[in-house]
Amino acid sequence: METMRVEESAIWCAGVARTSQTNAIDSLTSGRLNGGRHNSNKGNFDMKFGLAPTTVLIAALSATTVSAETLRLLTWGGYAPDDVIALFEAETGHTVEVTTSNNEEMIAKLRATNGGGFDLAQPSQDRIASAQEEFGIYKPIDMARVDAAQFIPSMLAATATNTTFEGEVFGLPHVWGTSGLVVNTAEAGQVTDYTDLCDDSVAGSVSYRLKRPTLIGFAYSMGLDPFAAYADPEAYQGILDQVEEMLIACKPNVKTYWDGGDEIKNLLRSGEVVAAMAWDTGGWQLNADNADITFVAPESGALGWIDTFVLPARGRADDAAYDWINFVMRPDIAAMITNTAGNFTAAAGGDAGVTADLQARYQASFDQAAIDNIKWYPPVPAGLEAMEGATLDRINAAN
Repeated sequence: METMRVEESAIWCAGVARTSQTNAIDSLTSGRLNGGRHNSNKGNFDMKFGLAPTTVLIAALSATTVSAETLRLLTWGGYAPDDVIALFEAETGHTVEVTTSNNEEMIAKLRATNGGGFDLAQPSQDRIASAQEEFGIYKPIDMARVDAAQFIPSMLAATATNTTFEGEVFGLPHVWGTSGLVVNTAEAGQVTDYTDLCDDSVAGSVSYRLKRPTLIGFAYSMGLDPFAAYADPEAYQGILDQVEEMLIACKPNVKTYWDGGDEIKNLLRSGEVVAAMAWDTGGWQLNADNADITFVAPESGALGWIDTFVLPARGRADDAAYDWINFVMRPDIAAMITNTAGNFTAAAGGDAGVTADLQARYQASFDQAAIDNIKWYPPVPAGLEAMEGATLDRINAAN
């Protein structure tokens, strides 16, 4: 889900939801092999959520946009390319104002305005239900205004499950991806899991962020299950304590704690860093320039996220927001976003127009076993991030 994903190119209930999300990626992978066909469950999903048939929905959507609006979009870099905005504005008459951000800043901005200042935002799905419970910064999604046929059904259903609060759905899936390892395989081919970053063979030549994904990834690599402990603060603190000890001991191996996507890419390009914890898209971008550097799905599992669409509670351009959602989930538009951002979307058939090079890099990093092993971020319980923040502060301050 996290601070600087798409700048590099450009994750979440355990149990049922995680299974649904794994099925979603299975569906997506199957679609790549079968012409992007993901709509076999469409009828059942439409019935479950009371959605209108596509032809009726399109007519209804056309009737709702009675005047042009300005859409104030709070999103990640790469999710609203200039060419996509130009096509949308020409087709709808709306205008789009883009503010790029990250999860922490999105929540902070919406908290500061009680859900105002923006009409559509794109936090990761693990940042929705708990934020709504604590701060009331979103409004429910009107599913009757969403063209569900454009979404991969299993992703749509899983995100609905994970973003439901008090019986209302607050999020729709958009872009998904993973974090794991970016490795110079010629220099550090032995690095195949997060804890390998602490091996003496790469001392002084590794990098990762002091952020919650690092805590989660190292926990899994140590044989722990942090997501299973989300509902038990005492057990979760015990896991954090073990990871803290590991990461303090690992500090001599760290060249620097990276913050931005350009920073870690430059460190890997220069050879100052030979292995890092980073996002898949960054690794694939680097691979285009240096075949030795690529994204590696860790043995303990890559960490998976889905960025969503949510409606801020005090947004004032809902028509434009729904028009944008339905527009960017069209397969042709979704492919344009993937080719810019580097991550795939939840659009049914949206991978068909993705460049062959990106498809090949994805397939080189993720065989079916690696896909099945993705650890999907469940919703973050209230108070959990404060515990993680205290742990990260102690790691940073340790000598």
